[in-house]
Amino acid sequence: MTTVQLEYIVAVDTYRSFVVAAEKCFVTQPTLSMQIQKLEDELGIKLFDRSKLPVVPTEIGIAVVAQARIILKENARIREIIADQKKEVQGNLKVGIIPTLAPYLLPRILTGFMKKYPRVKLEIWEYPTEQIIQQLKQELLDCGLLATPLHNPHLEEHPLFYESFVVYAAKSNPLYEKKVVRAEELELKDVWLLNEGHCMRNQVLNICKDKFTMGEHKNLEYNTGSVETLKRMVDLNEGYTILPELSLQDLSSRQLNMVRYFKTPEPVREISLVTHRHFIKQALIEAFKKEILAHVPEKTKIQKNKKVIEIDM
Repeated sequence: MTTVQLEYIVAVDTYRSFVVAAEKCFVTQPTLSMQIQKLEDELGIKLFDRSKLPVVPTEIGIAVVAQARIILKENARIREIIADQKKEVQGNLKVGIIPTLAPYLLPRILTGFMKKYPRVKLEIWEYPTEQIIQQLKQELLDCGLLATPLHNPHLEEHPLFYESFVVYAAKSNPLYEKKVVRAEELELKDVWLLNEGHCMRNQVLNICKDKFTMGEHKNLEYNTGSVETLKRMVDLNEGYTILPELSLQDLSSRQLNMVRYFKTPEPVREISLVTHRHFIKQALIEAFKKEILAHVPEKTKIQKNKKVIEIDM
């Protein structure tokens, strides 16, 4: 039994395909299949049911693959211990980030981080929350930057900052006349929302849960995954939307006049760095976390007088 063979069976379990697993392991499919067959012969069991598509592990295969994942983690931990001892920050860091955060946070931190840690290779993907959670559990990502709490027992959450939600209202909307906004003053018929599948949509609806004035809906239903599109819809039409505060940084003075804050306690989204419970790249994570905290406003690091909005409906 070799660690390479264990890597191969974990890959097949992750991707449920011998072809894809071979591609991800940078070997030919015959090579991967032969090594898995050797392991099965040595153990005297079948690890995968090859008659099914996608390929699935057998009952005993599930237990063996789970143990293989633990062994590979512990093996990698040896290198992590050595790197920690040498105070080295190096290696690959695969990061998933939600689209409503990425354009407002990443440009602030990436250049400085890469200059400080030239031996780190960052790989970043924008995914919705559910996809990040799934890939963290499958260990396809090392960490995620997303809104929490997730209430998932398989994941560790490291809260970083608390980003306020604000109202962005057209001049023709009654909210424009307010100095501060109360949740009960929001009307469903006037709001522009992200489409379903975005956790921020749920948070916006939770801010006003049971408090929406149920009026006549707009006869236009516009589905978007972009915060920038929401701004434009308010700029060029009527109504209002709710934005995360970091998205205000490039607004013109005219647009800033359209922003209204909520009455205390302000509704906020808790942004956390999330890892698998058994994550091992601690030095990398600490460096990445430190860089993020160095580039967000100080007031966002304080939770006092803020209300964290849940992401579940």
